Amino acid sequence: MTSCPVTGETGGDRPGEARVVLDPLVRDLAGEGARLREAGPVAAVELPGGVPVWAVTRHAEARELLMDPRLVKDIGHWAAWRRGEIPKTWPLIGLADPGPSMLTFDGAEHRRLRALSAQALTPRRVEAMRPRIEAITHELLDALERNAAATGGRIDLKSHFAYRLPMNVVSELMGIDAVDHPRLRSLYDGFFSSVTPPERVQEIIGELAAFFGGVLEQKKRSPGDDLTSALLAAGEDGDSLTDEEVLGTLQVMIAAGHETTISLIVNAVVALLTHPDQLALVSSGEADWDGVIEETLRWNAPTTHVLIRFATEDVEVGGTVIGKGEALIVAYGAIGRDGAQHGPTADEFRVTRSPNRHLSFGHGPHVCPGAPLSRLEARVALPALFARFPELSLGVPASELRNKPAVTQNELYELPVVLGTAAR
Repeated sequence: MTSCPVTGETGGDRPGEARVVLDPLVRDLAGEGARLREAGPVAAVELPGGVPVWAVTRHAEARELLMDPRLVKDIGHWAAWRRGEIPKTWPLIGLADPGPSMLTFDGAEHRRLRALSAQALTPRRVEAMRPRIEAITHELLDALERNAAATGGRIDLKSHFAYRLPMNVVSELMGIDAVDHPRLRSLYDGFFSSVTPPERVQEIIGELAAFFGGVLEQKKRSPGDDLTSALLAAGEDGDSLTDEEVLGTLQVMIAAGHETTISLIVNAVVALLTHPDQLALVSSGEADWDGVIEETLRWNAPTTHVLIRFATEDVEVGGTVIGKGEALIVAYGAIGRDGAQHGPTADEFRVTRSPNRHLSFGHGPHVCPGAPLSRLEARVALPALFARFPELSLGVPASELRNKPAVTQNELYELPVVLGTAAR
């Protein structure tokens, strides 16, 4: 396979096929999304490490494929994996094969795990978290205000606010001790990175499994009022989750429960500060915070690409055949700006957009079960932040903000801001 770095394409595996090469350093996310849409509703793509897959890039086709039972999550259906072409040291292997959980099963087994897990993540339990989310938010805002005097009001909002809120919330929800947050942050940085050294890939996966295995054993000895204990106790018609299934579900919930919300909060803040006319609409009450959240999810999705589905037979969509044994990723970042779905203003950030039907939390059987919690955290955090610091501004030009090297996550390294005078 010959590379073509100027165009971002490589020679494809089929005659006449060209692949869009995803940049492992994520230096031009919007431009890459545009190139994916231009390549067609189903585009030939190369993941970091030279791994060829298909990517669905348009809203209508994504809805269709996310409901297609011929596309499954079991890596055993991936022909390249069976042939030994995908090594266990591939940086994205933990996302392609994360172990047994509702994320990786389909059909009846998926419905079983999702139903049992849902007992522990009910709408009532999520809504019951609101007072605690509000309390954590105001504690973090108080800390920002205290730090402002020492820093001249300049601070990394991601580290001090956008990261700490969802990590504290999901940790309390799952029964994880806050003292472990620094360790988990370091491990997840390596887990999601597209450039993790091969020799570290399985080490990181093993360290995460050992950590969560320890949490599981502790909860068995001393159950608490948390979701891990509830998952261990979950049962339906005499069924229950195995320890391996609880472990996999715990890992999925912790990872998804903080990564998505971090980027949702950060991306919303950046969007509002770089679109003062839209911020003015919210501040004046002409638009609401729900509109901000949904437009951020659409316009700058927290998850750029979701790995990975495998065809159990040939699947034709949009004039392209995804062959049996081939892999498909869902390009949520590109899909969010699909003009066929969102019209001629698809590239614009408009908090009053209505209707705003996006797919950024997925669609179909595998739709994200944590979406209500993520929306609730953002709905509490964003208005509280802008009410406390109405003079909030970026600490660097927006052009200097840098994405972390993770092709699946739309996450900045940091978000430098100037807080300004706190409102009283």
